[in-house]
Amino acid sequence: MMENHSYSDIIGSPQAPYINSLASECGLATNYHNVSHPSLPNYVGATSGLGFNALRAFIHDCNPVPGCQSAGRSIFGQGETWKAYAESMPARCDVHNAGEYAVRHNPPPYFSALAGCEASDVPYSRLASDLAARRLPAFSFITPNLIDDMHDGTIAQGDAWLASNLPVILNSPEYANGSTAVFITWDEGTGGRSGEDCAANMADSSCLVATLVLSPSTPAGATSGTLFNHYSLLGTAEQLLGLPALGLAASYPTMTTAFNL
Repeated sequence: MMENHSYSDIIGSPQAPYINSLASECGLATNYHNVSHPSLPNYVGATSGLGFNALRAFIHDCNPVPGCQSAGRSIFGQGETWKAYAESMPARCDVHNAGEYAVRHNPPPYFSALAGCEASDVPYSRLASDLAARRLPAFSFITPNLIDDMHDGTIAQGDAWLASNLPVILNSPEYANGSTAVFITWDEGTGGRSGEDCAANMADSSCLVATLVLSPSTPAGATSGTLFNHYSLLGTAEQLLGLPALGLAASYPTMTTAFNL
């Protein structure tokens, strides 16, 4: 999950040569929407399927404390193995901001009933060792730090981070054998009004973000103009894992057919 740039900021940008090379070689959703503004409602909605009214509790980008948590279910712990890999997080399942780590970009601590957060919400450095040991979980959520996700850093810095880090995944046996799909998206577009309903908003460019789909079975250069959003991505992950759709993940189309997943 990258940060705070609309579709037109990224696709075609000379600052993002690696991302645009992926868009031409892999899959690109051209009508993909975030669900609200600012960051946190998107991270919570994208992993739980919570609807717009329920997400209002998160529009202040608050730290995970009572009143800024959900007691509902999330894709973390639906029955599959999972890990969240957060760059620059100083401790497992850390609920406080620290340096370039922002807890609001790390969704597991926001689900109060979730078991195993300290075991499965880990620093990003664990990803390389899990890949090397062939212990990648069924579902992974990756959070770059505030520089590398483009929030405080530039588009060029985020592009360079992806160019340096993504090949570790794409060169792994788990990807090569066709059992792994990778999705790159942005939490929200540039600007936008706090608390805005974006899931199907066709009028505001701050509700439209680039989303790339990478898998060995996805045809090179595949595009889809179907209205997808973060709920679609949740539903897609659940469908691929054989899990029931949570909340609004059941109300929007998945991306499996469009990108031959």
